[in-house]
Amino acid sequence: MEALTKKQKKILAFIERKLTNSIFPSQQEIADHFQMAQNSIYQFLCYLKKKGYLEDCSLHRGLRLSKKYITSKEEPAGLPIVGRVAAGVPILADENITDYIDVGDLVKKQHKDAFILQIVGDSMINDGIMNGDYVIVKPQNTIENGQIGVAIIEDEATVKRIFVKASKVVLKPSNPKYKEMVYKHGDPNVRIAGIVIGCFRRI
Repeated sequence: MEALTKKQKKILAFIERKLTNSIFPSQQEIADHFQMAQNSIYQFLCYLKKKGYLEDCSLHRGLRLSKKYITSKEEPAGLPIVGRVAAGVPILADENITDYIDVGDLVKKQHKDAFILQIVGDSMINDGIMNGDYVIVKPQNTIENGQIGVAIIEDEATVKRIFVKASKVVLKPSNPKYKEMVYKHGDPNVRIAGIVIGCFRRI
């Protein structure tokens, strides 16, 4: 199915919430919620139909979630890949799920909220994390000093050994050609997204 824009996703999510009562919201209801003109909402609904998320039906207001979209929402096997992460210099962390990988029942049962990121770069090679590898991440906002974790810097993500000190946060690579990344402790643009609990590569 064709990808949606952020606004299209928000409108579709609003429609789904309303459909819990088995009533498709009117264009005016959607327009009022998003403080938009009704004509603009009409165009958004047309896009959602064109991209395969909505379809015509004979019921009142004439639209419903498409069978294809409903099927796509069924829980897939494996953990989600939510984009790529840098081991080198940070790159934009794409939060859209791109695929799923089955990593076995043990990880899924113990860490149901875990996700997978693909590594780009070679700054963690001395820890056995190579360019193109996949890391399994357990989401959490704290970490013990020296553990390998995912840090978000503004809207970008990177995998490093993380040290949180009284006055600073240090992101340390395991490749001598890269320098440590040092940030002021409490910097609102720097946060810990999770701890790396596994690493694997596809052959």
